[in-house]
Amino acid sequence: MKYLLDTNILLIYLRDQKTKDYIDQTYQPFDLPNIPLISVVSKGELRSIGLRNKWGFPRLRSLNTFLNQLVTVDINAEDIIDKYAEIDAFNQGKLINKPLGVTSRNMGKNDLWRSATGLLQQHL
Repeated sequence: MKYLLDTNILLIYLRDQKTKDYIDQTYQPFDLPNIPLISVVSKGELRSIGLRNKWGFPRLRSLNTFLNQLVTVDINAEDIIDKYAEIDAFNQGKLINKPLGVTSRNMGKNDLWRSATGLLQQHL
């Protein structure tokens, strides 16, 4: 199974041993035949968090070592860009053939990129 790990899950792996252990025991995202994936968007978010929180060189190096264990999915792919556009239009209540049915609510743009990436990764 492929697991697209969200930024919040990755932060758990970096900060919360108890919850990390629970995820590992329950889902085994790093055990074969599972494949842990990360969106390039989450990679950027994590590096930004490190810079904003003034993580030192050892901690940033540890972050990069951790991230290098994951397959990074680039968003610069036509199918992901198309899915992003579709999800964003739907989220705005503007997708003609799929009405939202409730008041629209804006998702964060990075969440839209991860959603588009995740939807397409499950079909590969």
